[in-house]
Amino acid sequence: MLQALDISFYYGKKCILNNISLQADRGMCIGIFGTNGCGKSTLLKVLSGVLTPRQGEIYFDGKKADKKNGVFFQYAGYVPQDNPLMEDLTVLDNLKLWYTHSKSNLQAELNHGVLRMLHLHTMLKTKVSALSGGMKKRLSIGLALAGQPLVLILDEPTAALDLPCKEDIRSHLKLFMKHGGTVILATHEEPDFELCDKRYLLKNGSLTKIESGIPNQQIGALLRDYTDDI
Repeated sequence: MLQALDISFYYGKKCILNNISLQADRGMCIGIFGTNGCGKSTLLKVLSGVLTPRQGEIYFDGKKADKKNGVFFQYAGYVPQDNPLMEDLTVLDNLKLWYTHSKSNLQAELNHGVLRMLHLHTMLKTKVSALSGGMKKRLSIGLALAGQPLVLILDEPTAALDLPCKEDIRSHLKLFMKHGGTVILATHEEPDFELCDKRYLLKNGSLTKIESGIPNQQIGALLRDYTDDI
């Protein structure tokens, strides 16, 4: 589904990503772990088309992606750490902005689709500024799914949420994968590790696969004191 080949990215002269490659198939979750400043957020921005790498190529279903051919828009939904929401508008107005040019039917999604699954139908008239952090995250995911992407790319999707919200988000991601969606996520949360079919550590610009036999607690111990990222 998604294939990244020899991705390199620099901020000025500083190398952040150095010849990184990874592959994620349908129904799979890829976890990216690493300490603060290692470049996890930068990698996700490159994979979603927000940033352009200095070198390397990205493919979705064998189609080469670049900012001109619309492949990123067709296949990838991106949820950054900071919710991309219009705080002074209602939930419904935010949804309308994203669904106007979408393949999805907004009302159908609210009635029996992903937006109902995210419980957004219960707060359509509420201003975003009045929402809890968990509901803002759900709305951000709902917006990212407007174009019916096959790949959902999430940066710290459960950070700063209460426990019920964290579990709710994880349940939604499991359902997305069950229906053939692919998830790429950066996280420090040990329970998120259970979502991942493959786990990678990003360090010194390089991506190293974490073998499946390594316990989650050991990975969590490495990352527990780090919360910020590039």
